[in-house]
Amino acid sequence: MTGLPLALTIGDPAGIGPEIIAMAFERAPGLLRGCFVAGDVACMRRGARLASAQVSLPIAVLESPLDALAAPPRCIPVLQAATPGVVPALGQVDPGAGRIAAQSVVWAARAALRGEVAGLVTAPLHKEALAAAGVEFPGHTELLQAEAAAHGGRSLEEMPVRMMLANDELRTVLVSIHVSLRDAIAAVTRDNVLQTLRIAHAALAGLLGRAPAIAVAGLNPHAGEGGLFGREEVEAIQPAIAAARAEGILASGPYAPDTVFMRARGSPQRPSEFDVVVAMYHDQGLIPVKYLGVEQGVNVTLGLPLVRTSPDHGTAFDIAGTGQADASSLLAAVRMARRLSGG
Repeated sequence: MTGLPLALTIGDPAGIGPEIIAMAFERAPGLLRGCFVAGDVACMRRGARLASAQVSLPIAVLESPLDALAAPPRCIPVLQAATPGVVPALGQVDPGAGRIAAQSVVWAARAALRGEVAGLVTAPLHKEALAAAGVEFPGHTELLQAEAAAHGGRSLEEMPVRMMLANDELRTVLVSIHVSLRDAIAAVTRDNVLQTLRIAHAALAGLLGRAPAIAVAGLNPHAGEGGLFGREEVEAIQPAIAAARAEGILASGPYAPDTVFMRARGSPQRPSEFDVVVAMYHDQGLIPVKYLGVEQGVNVTLGLPLVRTSPDHGTAFDIAGTGQADASSLLAAVRMARRLSGG
């Protein structure tokens, strides 16, 4: 996939997505060389103005993704991937903003599946705005899963995906994503945990060039204490680990959720014990990574036949247009996408 441009989807234009994209092009033109924005030209022009205290970078309107490779320096290449419309007000849930965000992701996903772009870096979208726009999927992960499944002529069940959140110190992969806590507990089954271990193993083996050491978090306090505090560890998680190990996957646990993330955290002063933690539900896995700093976190969708990364923060409606947005996580997501795509 090297030699292809990288698509940055605009995200919800009522939030900070266009701003942080413009900041990224200003701060790191070398890293962003060969990247382009899939979105809305008018919304991106506003984002460029908001991002710069002095003179904003000009917008270069593209006709095709490959045009990004020849775009002049010190500009923001933009391809009109969404139906043009009214530029939405900042900081408000708007169906038009949700439509632009969704159309941009769908366009970029289909381009990646056709082999026209090296991958996607997705700026944040807003789930309420997606729903208001009539989008049936609650977020990027589910939308991309559906596009990949349709492209391959497969059902959603045949296209299992998982979310990984990563920074320089810690990686976590989630068994379930955007579901209620009640439904997340019900999703802790042998098959779901084993599938997560397989997906995490395949993805991290490709990234690290070796089999990853995978720690598995328990669901219950103290990992259930042998069934005293719940049976999920005994009946689902332990059998999944045993099955994974029989396949050659270096999985171990289940470990107490309140300490396993500390053991997996690595730094130059203290190497980690594990390469990744498989967490049983969304907040269990994401709180530890985000606590270390959202400015460096990267969201990676595992299991797709395309590269997709994203900053680990949201649309930040409360600070959109105020000059307080930080592009660090987006830049980290671009670096990760380039690494994963070989670019």
